[in-house]
Amino acid sequence: MIEEILLKIINGLYKETKSENLCMAGGVALNSVANGKILRNSPFKRIYIQPAASDAGTSLGVAYYIWNTILGNKRSFVQRHAYLGASYSTEDVKEFLDKNLVKYTQLDEKELGKIVAELIWKNKVVGWFQGAMEWGPRALGARSILSNPCNPKMKDILNIKVKHREPFRPFAPAVTIEDAHKYFECDKPIPLSADFMLMVYPVVKAQRKKIPAVVHVDGSGRLQTVRKSINELYYNVIKEFEKLSMVPIVINTSFNIRGEPIVCTPYDAYRCMMGTGIDYLVMDKFLIARKDNPRDMWDSEKLAKD
Repeated sequence: MIEEILLKIINGLYKETKSENLCMAGGVALNSVANGKILRNSPFKRIYIQPAASDAGTSLGVAYYIWNTILGNKRSFVQRHAYLGASYSTEDVKEFLDKNLVKYTQLDEKELGKIVAELIWKNKVVGWFQGAMEWGPRALGARSILSNPCNPKMKDILNIKVKHREPFRPFAPAVTIEDAHKYFECDKPIPLSADFMLMVYPVVKAQRKKIPAVVHVDGSGRLQTVRKSINELYYNVIKEFEKLSMVPIVINTSFNIRGEPIVCTPYDAYRCMMGTGIDYLVMDKFLIARKDNPRDMWDSEKLAKD
C-alpha cells in the first residue's frame, strides 16, 4: 500500500511540476524497496535521497534553510558521502589498545585490503572501523561488519554469532559502482542514493547462486554502491576480495548487535567484538583477533574508554 500511495503522489507531483528531478526526505524515504521502484514506475529521471532521511535529517534541513533562504547564500554544496560523524586518529586508536593491553598487529595500509579480503574469503567475520562515522541509520563502510556473500551459510552465521535477530532478515551487498549492473537490475545511471544503501534492486538471475547470502527471498538485494573516489580503503577490500572469489561484492551490515546503536568509538568497537562471535576487528591500521584476546583477560566495565 505504501508503494502504491507513494507512486500516486509522485506521478501527481510530476504532472504538476514537469521536473525530471525528485528529492525525497522523511522516514518513508528510508524504504529502500519502494525507492528502487520509483524511477522505473514514474516519469522522473533522477532521484536524490540524503542518507539521514528520517527525522534526523531535519538538522540538515534547518541548517540549509538558514544558510540559503534566510542568509541568501548560493546553493553550492552537494552531499556525496555520509562520512560526517566522529573520527579517531591512528594515535587515538593505538592509545586505546595499548591502555587496555589489547594484542594487535599493525598493518601497512597497502596490505590491509588484501589481508582483510583473505579473512573474509576464509569465512571470518570482520568488524571494520575506519575514518569518520556515517551520518544516518545505515552502515556504509566506516562502522561495518564485513563477511563473505558467497557462503550460503553466512546469513545464519551472522544472525547466530553477531546480530541475534530474526533469521529471515537479509544482509546487504556492498558492490563496486562499476560492477553493480553486472549483478543488479539497477537504474541507469545508478542514483547517488544507492551509495547510502537506500535502493533495493532485483539481483540478476544468472548471478544469484554466486552471492546467496545477500539475495532476499524475492530475489532482490539492498545494495550499497562503493566508489573508489569516496572510500578508497573500503573499495580496495572489495576489489581484493574479487581476486579471490571472482565476485566484487562483500556483505556489509551495521557494526552492532540488535538493540544497540552502531558502534562509534574504539571502546564501542572492541567491546562489541569481544561480546559477540566477530572473529577479527580492523580498527584503523590495527588488526585485532578475538582469539588472541581471551574474554577472561578483560572486563568491559574496566576498559579505558579514552
